[in-house]
Formats: sequence, C-alpha cells, structure tokens
Amino acid sequence: MRPLRVEYCGEWYTVEAGGDPFTIGRDSDLTIDENPYLHRTFLTLSSEYGLWWLSNVGQLLAATVSDATGSVQAWVAPGAKLPLVFQTVHVMFSAGATTYDFTVHAEEDFYNTSLTATPVDGGTTVMPVTLTTSQRLLVVALAEHVLAQPAAGRAAVPTSAEAAARLGWSMTTFNRKLDNVCEKLDRIGVDGLRGGRGKLATNRRARLVEYAVATRLVSADDLPLLDRPAPDADDAARA
Repeated sequence: MRPLRVEYCGEWYTVEAGGDPFTIGRDSDLTIDENPYLHRTFLTLSSEYGLWWLSNVGQLLAATVSDATGSVQAWVAPGAKLPLVFQTVHVMFSAGATTYDFTVHAEEDFYNTSLTATPVDGGTTVMPVTLTTSQRLLVVALAEHVLAQPAAGRAAVPTSAEAAARLGWSMTTFNRKLDNVCEKLDRIGVDGLRGGRGKLATNRRARLVEYAVATRLVSADDLPLLDRPAPDADDAARA
C-alpha cells in the first residue's frame, strides 16, 4: 500500500503502511494541541485488509469526516473506525471551545464522488437542507473563524453571546434560531445535535459548525454576509 500524507497547520506527516498506527491527539505522533479537553491519543491511522482506516480510540470526543466535495459525511464516535476510500479526506473535531481540522491525502482513490444537485431558477442549487437567511447568518457567525482559516488547523467557536453580538441579535432571538437549525438537521439524521430524547446537546454549537463546514452547507463565500447591515431584530426573529 502507498503511504498517506497528513496536513495540519501547514505541516506534513507521512504515514507508512505496515507499521504501528499513526496516532493523533494531545500527546501523539501528530500533536494537535495542548488542549486539556483533547485526549492524549484520540484518533489513529492504520492499514488493514488492504485499506487505510481512521479509528476513534478516545472515550468522549467524536470526529466529523468528509470527502473533498462535502457530499459524503460521517460521524466517527468513540470506538468506531472508518475506511478511508477517497483520495482526499477532511477530518474535523472539537475539544472544549476549539475546533480542529486536518486533511488526509492518499495516492490511491477507491471511489470517486461528484455533486449531483441540479441547478434551477437561474443557478440556485437544490440542496438536501435549505436554510432561511437568518439561519444561514447564524451558522456563518458560529463558523466564521473556521471558514476564515487559510489552511487546515485550529479555530475557536464563539459562545452564543459572542455570536449573537456579532449579528446584532438578542440572546432570545439567537437561541430560538439555534434551536430551529439544530432541530431541522436532527430531523434529517445529523448526529450530535441532541443529547437524548427531547434534549439538545450541550456542545451543539461545535457539532453544528463541524457538520456545516464538512458538508459545505456554508463556505468562505458566505463570510461577506456578516458585514452587511444587520437585519431588524423583529425581522430576524420571524425569518
């Protein structure tokens, strides 16, 4: 098997097949950060059965994995492992208030993906999830630091109060819109946005950012939306 190359914060790591698993975490072959919320060893890359595998060997954190197009996305919970069948794979996860991402590059491509959404009405793309204007603003405000990164690395997810202030919204409006977005995504099967039956997950902001960025629900092209005049609070609450 050909080796993998891992890109994080502008640095490159080579993972050879047949050796010990390549570890990723707070104190690993790829040391992500000294963040105490991050496991010493969180993820591993290893070769088995003729494939490369990403394994979550942590106990608390989960990772979001997507292909280069964002059209294929998986949530890798503690104890789970996933075969890496695409030539480029993006991995995102959150520890505390910080979201991290790195990219895995392979020389072999077992499957190809392509976007199948159909343009209608002068170029608007039909997507699996549609967001209202204010819902999109909320997601972009939460993902702003991640989207603004020039390369894979680390970024802080703002608190609800910080994001609400960025949008010029009241906390009541912000929390209601956040509830609406999380419930909309939960209904289509997005994991990690609910902590249990009828209960929203405590880290839903970070999980929302991971999913939205990994699936290209929002992108760096949406960042200028944040610099437009803030909508009237009543309009934001209704939208």
